[in-house]
Amino acid sequence: MAPVLDTKLYVPRPRPDAVVRTRLHDRLDQGSGGGLILLSAPAGFGKTTVISAWVDARPRREPAVGTAWPSLDDGDNDPVRFLTYLLAAVRTVGAHVDEELFFRCSPPGI
Repeated sequence: MAPVLDTKLYVPRPRPDAVVRTRLHDRLDQGSGGGLILLSAPAGFGKTTVISAWVDARPRREPAVGTAWPSLDDGDNDPVRFLTYLLAAVRTVGAHVDEELFFRCSPPGI
């Protein structure tokens, strides 16, 4: 497996001057019971800002919940590299994923 940069596995700190998006945080809270949240919007729409602020505020509202955060860029478009970072991010929250099983279930050619 390719080496993993630890800095790509940290939740970014919320900006101190960011506007608190209470309505969006409430929607994220509602969806958090499902185990996985996918937030999709075009570049520059504040996805990282709202999610990092929400993650930062959660411990004050409820018991701590693990957050796996793989920061991805154009170089992570390769399926093996993407799965490597996804696996590494999931492991940061203490989840055990069998690496061999993870890659055996990957699409053909990986």
